[in-house]
Amino acid sequence: MEKRTATDLFQINCRNYFMRDTKASRFLFLASSIIVPSLLFLAAFFFIPGWNMDTNGSPDEKIVVRKGASLRSIIASIHENGRIRHERPLLITAALFPEIKNIKPGRYIIPEGLSNYGLLSYLHRHPQDEERILIPEGLRQEKIAGIIASKLDIDSVSFMSSTADRKLLEELGVRAHSFEGYYFPGTYDFPWASTPTEVIRFLVGRFRGFFTDSLKTIAAEKGFSELELLTLASIVEAETPLDEEKPLIAGVYINRLNKNMKLQADPTVQYALGGKPDRLLYRDLAVDSPYNTYKYKGLPPGPIGSPGALSIMAVLEPAETEYLYFVATGKGGHYFARTIREHAENVKKYRSSRK
Repeated sequence: MEKRTATDLFQINCRNYFMRDTKASRFLFLASSIIVPSLLFLAAFFFIPGWNMDTNGSPDEKIVVRKGASLRSIIASIHENGRIRHERPLLITAALFPEIKNIKPGRYIIPEGLSNYGLLSYLHRHPQDEERILIPEGLRQEKIAGIIASKLDIDSVSFMSSTADRKLLEELGVRAHSFEGYYFPGTYDFPWASTPTEVIRFLVGRFRGFFTDSLKTIAAEKGFSELELLTLASIVEAETPLDEEKPLIAGVYINRLNKNMKLQADPTVQYALGGKPDRLLYRDLAVDSPYNTYKYKGLPPGPIGSPGALSIMAVLEPAETEYLYFVATGKGGHYFARTIREHAENVKKYRSSRK
């Protein structure tokens, strides 16, 4: 009997297998000829860079995604802006890869040469769109609303509506008819898609962070509630741009309050008149408003703007002075006086400087 090697046996087994299973081999051949190209096509469909990108659109134009926008509307917007050729490939990609279909509100500049998967992944991973905003000291809330509306996806009307939201006022512990005075001045980074409520919560939170328990104790010892403190500080803020004068201005007003004198603060009358007149006329002083401190004694009902930290501290730590009057020098500062006679002389100096 002829002796066979291991190689011979292997060759015979292979020949017998393929002779026996020609149908299976044909099926595998056909399947591979269909499946492999299909897989390559799908890989191209999802992952080849740039094939669905449209070069007709402007690469510098921002795609705006607002809160509550559906994925379909976002993709439609990208298509309308000429950044992609077809919407359906992106919709199919999002359906098969749901982990990348959530897109944050914001404004996006879409890079060139992205695949369908790469485009959705870019939008999904892109950091929150932010705007840096300066809230200056002393502004009324209408002006702050205008600044916010110019930078964020918020209109000033909806912001002003939120400033008098009773539930929000109660939630944040503000015992007033609005948040006037509580928008703590500073420079902050806000998400572009912030809501009015989110902005208000943040700014009030900044004030709460500044107004520590120790400052609350000082205010209580001086007889000021939180609202009264902010009210007087807002008047001090409006009276002088000079930080070194603020404790003196605060001292004058506290002296007048202690003597039961009217504050006679021009900025409160300007607030009562809507903040429009830069220079008051005598007839303006007769306006019937609880904010008119020429007409009514004591503090007005609430702040007339948002005071900064230095004005608040000036009220908590006022200058110890006997001054009861002050008038502008015409050069940015003020003349201070103890008596009405001294004050009259200072008024003459002011009028002379104006001439």
